[in-house]
Amino acid sequence: MEETQYITSINGVKIPYLIYGTAWKKNYTAFMVEKAVQEGFFGIDTAAQPKHYNEAEVGIALNNLKEQGIKRESLYLQTKFTPLSGQDPSSIPYDKNLPIEVQIFQSFENSKKNLQTSYVDTLILHSPIDPYPVMLRAWKAMESIQEAKGALQLGISNCYDLDFLKQLCKDVSIKPAVVQNRFYQETNYDKELRAWCAQNDIIYQSFWTITANPHILSSDTVEGIAQTHSRTPAQVLFRYLNQSGVTPLTGTTSKTHMRQDLSILDFELSPLELEKITTLLS
Repeated sequence: MEETQYITSINGVKIPYLIYGTAWKKNYTAFMVEKAVQEGFFGIDTAAQPKHYNEAEVGIALNNLKEQGIKRESLYLQTKFTPLSGQDPSSIPYDKNLPIEVQIFQSFENSKKNLQTSYVDTLILHSPIDPYPVMLRAWKAMESIQEAKGALQLGISNCYDLDFLKQLCKDVSIKPAVVQNRFYQETNYDKELRAWCAQNDIIYQSFWTITANPHILSSDTVEGIAQTHSRTPAQVLFRYLNQSGVTPLTGTTSKTHMRQDLSILDFELSPLELEKITTLLS
């Protein structure tokens, strides 16, 4: 990856400027992941959550890509431990009756087997766990996975409470390097949380970035900026986020959209254009 194509985390992990999301692709997952990497994606997001992800098919794609000369080490790969509240009771990738620590270890071993890899770049807790003492036990188990080099760093997803995030960072030994949240109006686009992450060397990843924001994409402001740069509104929003220190996820199945998304580094928004879009997100 070229220098401009990634952000380096506090742990020295290179995170691509755009990550390919694999949710809801079911039996097409391997095909789409392989296609995405062939088009130029270096980052892949998945989860040990059969309800929404086919993690094993990501592994099939990685093996196929390896045979084409694309090594696992050249890709950024992140997966998640999904607590019981986010699992389909009929397909839980761990024993729900065992302690949370064992659930995490079982889930991670299953993920490594599915992905046909000995490590992931980032292991993400799919959502905070209640009660908080159990949350801390879960995080400590994840820390042990990082210490054993099973994961190069840790992260948390669906974490919209800044006070919670601050407390977590205060109470744990290994702080999250990544926060991955839905990017939408209902949380005021995590404005304060994103600012705090930036101040504390935590990389913010956005998902549901396009789907949740048709009103932003169709605004006169974004459409006008898109026309100025001969780009699509989606490209403008992704580029805005990149220039704001955010790493978006995209799960498009369109080759055209893949190429458009990957080309966002080919143009740059001016300070005034950035300010105008920021105003839209206020």
